[in-house]
This record gives sequence, C-alpha cells and structure tokens, in this order.
Amino acid sequence: MRRPFKTVILDADSTLSSLEGIDWLAALRGPELEQRVKEQTDASMRGDIRIDAVYGARLSVVAPTAAELDALGVAYCATVEPDAARVIAAGQARGMRFIIVSGGLRRSLLPLGAMLGLPPEDVHAVEVWHDATGAYTGYDAASPLGKDGGKPTVVRGLKDLASPVLAVGDGQTDAALHEVVDAFWAYVGFVERPSVAARGDRVVRSFRELGTLLELI
Repeated sequence: MRRPFKTVILDADSTLSSLEGIDWLAALRGPELEQRVKEQTDASMRGDIRIDAVYGARLSVVAPTAAELDALGVAYCATVEPDAARVIAAGQARGMRFIIVSGGLRRSLLPLGAMLGLPPEDVHAVEVWHDATGAYTGYDAASPLGKDGGKPTVVRGLKDLASPVLAVGDGQTDAALHEVVDAFWAYVGFVERPSVAARGDRVVRSFRELGTLLELI
C-alpha cells in the first residue's frame, strides 16, 4: 500500500536533471579539468571521499562566472527528466509539497525550480558570489550543503514540513537523509551507484515510476 507522503525532498543533479552541474562547468575549462572534477564528483557521490574535501576546491579551480551559471541554468532546464514536471504538478494538485535540496549552485537551479513550479524558497542550494563584472569571488562556505551531513541539517531546519516525508536522490549525500525523513528512495535513472541503492527503501528508475508508486500517474 502506498504511503501517503505529504512532502518530497528532491535532489537536482543526476535526479531532476541528467547533469552534474559542477562537471558541466568544468567542461568549459577543457577536458583535463573536466575529467579531474568528474572523478572527484563521482567519488564524493559514492561516499568514497567527503564532500567537504572537494567542494570548495572544485569551485575554486572552475571559478564559474555569473554568465556561466546562467547558462548552466538553461542547460538544467533542457536536460530535465521527461516526466518530472508532470509528476510534480500532479502531486501539487493533491496538496503535496516538493522541495529541492541540492549541493548544486542556487543561481543555476532557480530556473529549474521555476520551470517545475517550485517557489524560490523551496530551492535550497549553495550561493555563489561574483563581483560587478560577473567574475567569481567565492561561495557560501558556511552552507551545510557543501559539507558531509549537510542535507539532513537543512531538512531539520525547514519550517512547516508536513509528514510523512520522502527523499529521492542519487548520491550518498541524499542517502544521509534517511535519518531525518520517513523514507529514502534511491534514484538510478541517470547514474546507478550500488552503495546508494543499497541504502534505499526502494530503487526508482524514472519519474514515471516514481509517479506510479505515489499513485500520481
């Protein structure tokens, strides 16, 4: 029998979109840096290394400009999972709340959230700072989302969070939400990480499947 989830916490990269945003940005700097950053991303998402160890370092070497973050926002929207908008809209029509909690960059994820019908306050990600010319000057290093265990910290702090709560995502940072939600479903539609799938109460291969399990489509 389906659990009547009232809130769904969603990861963005490799869940709502096929992209890993930092890898996409690194590709703008050439194949060598792209490969190095991609390896760090994969290792952190598998849980082989702490996200703290690579988060700031990746941003520092990529140093994304404001214009590049805006271009990434367009790319997120172009690579959204085909049934994500349909499932979210159906859930919202039944009173469900969908919230993005991501270690990605908020400026780039706001357009994706808007396209999916989510208000800005329900898009939680890391702020990046630029100077008047749009050059990268840093990021919010105090954000829990750039650290191990950060997603549970953010979810604990959310106000008026209706239960039961479901979390859906592809990485170990998402699986860590198991301690603060009622269920974690491992999303493997874009990337399948066995160590993450093993921690899921379910393994979900598409948003169509997610919608079916939630009886929304």
